[in-house]
Amino acid sequence: MQTIYLSPPNIVQPIFKYNLFKRKPILLLTKTVRWRKQANLVNLSSSARLRLEWMIFYQTVGKRNAYLTAKHFSITPKTFYKWHKRFDNGKVRLLEEQSRRPNKTRDWRVTMVEESRIKQLRQDKIHYGKKKLKKLYFYTYKETISTWKIERVIRKHNLYPNPIKHAQYQSKLKNQIKKNRIQNLDIQDELFFLFHLDTIVIYWGNVKRYILTACDHTGKLGYARMYTTKSARSAQDFLYRLHYLIDTPLAHIQTDNGSEFYGEFEEAITRLEAVHWYSRNNTPKDNAVVERFNQTLQVEWLNDGQMTTNTDKFNQALTVWLEEYNFNRPHQTLDYQTPIEYYLNTLQVNKSLLPMWSARTDG
Repeated sequence: MQTIYLSPPNIVQPIFKYNLFKRKPILLLTKTVRWRKQANLVNLSSSARLRLEWMIFYQTVGKRNAYLTAKHFSITPKTFYKWHKRFDNGKVRLLEEQSRRPNKTRDWRVTMVEESRIKQLRQDKIHYGKKKLKKLYFYTYKETISTWKIERVIRKHNLYPNPIKHAQYQSKLKNQIKKNRIQNLDIQDELFFLFHLDTIVIYWGNVKRYILTACDHTGKLGYARMYTTKSARSAQDFLYRLHYLIDTPLAHIQTDNGSEFYGEFEEAITRLEAVHWYSRNNTPKDNAVVERFNQTLQVEWLNDGQMTTNTDKFNQALTVWLEEYNFNRPHQTLDYQTPIEYYLNTLQVNKSLLPMWSARTDG
């Protein structure tokens, strides 16, 4: 067997007068610069970038003083220590808010036997609620079961009396905008602080007419006008007329959830710098003031043969009655004063400020 010994190559480096191939020194970036570059690379959110600035301030200006850093950013030291521990001197990604979902969630502990029993009971008594089914389950099987298990089975198998209507209702709830509810308003005992608005629908043979009404919460000043359509444009026109009538800024307006009180009506409220408050669904007592005014209008005037489908003639006659209502009719809630008397006695203003007529437009 032949053995070969290799010797190192005899390579002689060229000698230059000037070392042209000298490596340039590598300049390392500072911690803070590296952290900010990493934040750009991982596309850190604005809240996480703010936390990164806490760490940079702590390392530089704060001179590693956690209390000084917390005071500078108006946070508690406990909050800073939590994120500083998570940051661990450079882990930029961990400054993002993490999910707070528990690692172990509750399982749906409904056995197949329970599920089949609930399903059978619900199908037999489709209109029974969860609590009734719970009682029925105990009477039938001598075992207790929670209403939550019953609810889960009903949802899983879509066991509703009218599944299509239920799906529409759920979709409506999901898309429903958040509204200002009147029970959250601290109502002040001031004139024109809050006006209640409503709509009366009149059926006259095959013709429908709509009377929009308004009543002041404190002074009981009433206003109404008939329109041929129940639209947001009609409600907008009514609101502008009401504003012209009282000749003072509107502060708060309460309505029900009718379709006429959206769209252009909302635009008018915004333009008048008022706040829109809504009654709860199917709760007429939330708007009791204007409901009482509607009853007075119908009982004391409309039912006495005053109805006509001609909006011009109707509104002219209605204006005469509104003058009677506001100037001459005593109100028990006002200590048997008329709304105008109450207004004048409260504010001591000239009687000519509140005319009950306005510029005429088509209804």
